[in-house]
Amino acid sequence: MTSKDIVLAFSGGLDTSFCVPWLAERGWRVHTVFADTGGVDAEERAYIEQRAHELGVASHVTVDGGPAIWDGFVKPFVWAGEGYQGQYPLLVSDRYLIVDAALRRATELGTRAIAHGCTGMGNDQVRFDLAVKARGDYEIVAPIREIQKEHTQVRAYEQAYLEERGFGVRSKQQAYTINENLLGVTLSGGEIDQWQAPGEGAGGWCLPRAQWPAEALEVRIGFEHGEAVSLDGERLPGHELLARLNPAFARYGVGRGLYTGDTTIGLKGRIVYEAPGLVALLTAHRALEEAVLSKHQNRFKPEVARKWVELVYEGFFSDPLKADLEAFLASSQAKVNGEVVLRTEGGRVDAVAVESPHILAAAGATYAQAADWGVAEAEGFIKLFGMSSTLWAQVNKGGNGEQGTGNGGGGRA
Repeated sequence: MTSKDIVLAFSGGLDTSFCVPWLAERGWRVHTVFADTGGVDAEERAYIEQRAHELGVASHVTVDGGPAIWDGFVKPFVWAGEGYQGQYPLLVSDRYLIVDAALRRATELGTRAIAHGCTGMGNDQVRFDLAVKARGDYEIVAPIREIQKEHTQVRAYEQAYLEERGFGVRSKQQAYTINENLLGVTLSGGEIDQWQAPGEGAGGWCLPRAQWPAEALEVRIGFEHGEAVSLDGERLPGHELLARLNPAFARYGVGRGLYTGDTTIGLKGRIVYEAPGLVALLTAHRALEEAVLSKHQNRFKPEVARKWVELVYEGFFSDPLKADLEAFLASSQAKVNGEVVLRTEGGRVDAVAVESPHILAAAGATYAQAADWGVAEAEGFIKLFGMSSTLWAQVNKGGNGEQGTGNGGGGRA
């Protein structure tokens, strides 16, 4: 191989399709890698390979990324149980696994040059670049960032560039930037970027309300140490389990949201996302976890989770703090074992039943129903538990409810 060989992370979409001839016209021999992280069927995989060869690549490989995305992202994300800014379920976190696949291919080819199709406006460029830099000294080429120096309407320019060279562009790609993987679908561009209601074309897996089935859906998910291991009694590898949940809950419109968030580089990002299987998993896991963790674990864990989510969102997938936080999350899952029944009639999903040998249920007491302690014990607990607030009221307020002097007298000078 020559020093002009470069590995391009390739999806077959508008941006990465543009990158192939752009790089080739600058003397690069382009080798594409498609890391299949679960968002496409066999027909789409074949299309992506055909698209790469149509564009004139030197070689193309497809890598199965399902197991890697489950172990590397889904499992700790479900343990964390928090979306970015309380909502977004980090659906583009497959980027880190895509980088791994591209770097392995670069090693096979003997090159240190890596390319990606990220723009200069979004978060993905940060994720790709930092993930590559964490793995060694590589040359990173980002064609979309380069053309932004001269063109403001980037997508229109890319489309015209390809069409001038005889390469067609899918109609949907003309309107939206679409990302699909095992985690779900994200759509941006068009009226979404203009703060308008998403159009009819801004849809992915989730069916609209008019097409939801009339009958409710119930599934049973089994967990061991916080990891989903079975669906309706059948043990499955995690990525296969999630792949089954996606279409099942997408039929009921579960997991679709319209989200505006603070991007890594400071812009506001607005997207439509659909994550039916992941939202179902998060719902089941939280219901089980809340029943088996202690009060202090349940209160503290979200703080760790939010920091973990921020690191992953902003590109610090290889930062040592992320590994430290995951050690805590793994420890917290020791007793998160059992089964959860999920039910949906459309739009939302609820955990309607929880079974576990570790549920922290008191033998002689049930909240608001029965207690194995007496009135005096309850009154004593309330008195001691509220001592500080009660003392403040006694010391700082007079008998008529007015603010006192603060010297303990409670009256006016």
